[in-house]
Amino acid sequence: MEKHVSRFNKQTAIALLVAGTFFMENLDATVITPAVPQMAHSFAVSPVALNSGVSAYMLALGVFIPASGWVADRFGARRIFGLAIALFTVTSLLCGLAQSLPEFVMLRILQGIGGAMMVPVGRLVVLRATPKEKLIDAIAILTWPALVAPVLGPPLGGWIADYANWRWIFYLNLPLGVVAFILAWLVVPDTRHERGAGFDWLGFALCSAGLFCLLYVAELVGAPRLAWYLVLLLTAAGIVLLVMATLHLRRVTHPMLDLSALKLKSFAVTIWGGSLFRMGVSAVPFLLPVMFQIGFGYSAFAAGSMLMAVFAGNLAMKTITTPILRRFGFRPVLIVNGLLNALAIAACAVIGGGMPVPAICAILFVSGATRSMQFTAFNTLAFADVPQAEMTAANTLFSTLFQLAMGLGIALGAISWRLGEVMAPPDASAALPFRIAFLLVALVSLLGVADSLTLSREAGANVSRGKPAKV
Repeated sequence: MEKHVSRFNKQTAIALLVAGTFFMENLDATVITPAVPQMAHSFAVSPVALNSGVSAYMLALGVFIPASGWVADRFGARRIFGLAIALFTVTSLLCGLAQSLPEFVMLRILQGIGGAMMVPVGRLVVLRATPKEKLIDAIAILTWPALVAPVLGPPLGGWIADYANWRWIFYLNLPLGVVAFILAWLVVPDTRHERGAGFDWLGFALCSAGLFCLLYVAELVGAPRLAWYLVLLLTAAGIVLLVMATLHLRRVTHPMLDLSALKLKSFAVTIWGGSLFRMGVSAVPFLLPVMFQIGFGYSAFAAGSMLMAVFAGNLAMKTITTPILRRFGFRPVLIVNGLLNALAIAACAVIGGGMPVPAICAILFVSGATRSMQFTAFNTLAFADVPQAEMTAANTLFSTLFQLAMGLGIALGAISWRLGEVMAPPDASAALPFRIAFLLVALVSLLGVADSLTLSREAGANVSRGKPAKV
């Protein structure tokens, strides 16, 4: 009994440690946006020019994730996880000390590389340390940073920019990083799964180039001035490169990204339908603050603060996520909750300037609760039926496509907003394009539910109810 409790406590400690590093990585992707004007003044550049520093981090993160699985197997997950934390923390310090924009951009690229190793390798550590029957609890812990950080990032960044100095945005990572680095060497097991093959350079080049093109498109469509010819060119190039990558990965014996996990129905649904869901929930935190500011005249801080209702919904759902999944199983939860999530996104279209704040908060609370449930369900089901021997490959593929979907969600929000502007009459209110955008985003999320209908009723039952796997 004592041994079981000790093992459980260690599993929980590992999950909490990895969740903390996830929070650092996710927060850094959103927290600097409100501080852009102050940072631009420090570097003596225009705020538009500083977008390169914001984009560099996200692009490096997406481009280097495909290499994380090979690196972890080759050099050991604990070693790479610890070194990634160290790189992320040191570059955070140096970002805070940066004196010019080129210096800042280069450091953000290095920080993104650290994040690209830290997040997927951290998840791999948890997946290897956690038995299937405890997977829901572990994934529930890992999920909250992806839900909370995009909500807390903008108001926190705005508060620091207004009442302190933008450099403290990066200094905040120092104590967290030091503690995480020490704990990584104390609690993470030193496991290594040696690969017999060398590094798949061609696969890495094709995957990374394709991801770079599509993620850069996501950055471009969110910019004030949009060059459609460049968007179309990069989109076409990204698709062609990823098709070439897929053909290569299926042909070689030891590919950079092993696609074999897609043969598992439960895993495939979390990739295809799950990606549509992630795009939808990634678009919402992008659209809401802009709608509150442009459509209703809120200040930047007030607009960001309204998202705290989403955060409250996330937290409230966390207490009942595991019991619900164990009681009903994955398929019913993904279908019913997916419909509720799409309805909650569509309900954002009825938010108006004269609507009482409690009513707005109620809509955002439900949106936060349903996205929390769906995130946990998808992220757990992804690995429920994956054999331990294939966990590295499945985790790397999942992490890569997860990052792509979240990036494309920003593009979805921006494109939906622009379509709303085209569809709205010239004399329409400033809020109408956003209403149209939320309906379009809700439709995309709804399409993701259709994939869940193809799941077996027993999909993931070995995790939710301790039954043999049916995929």
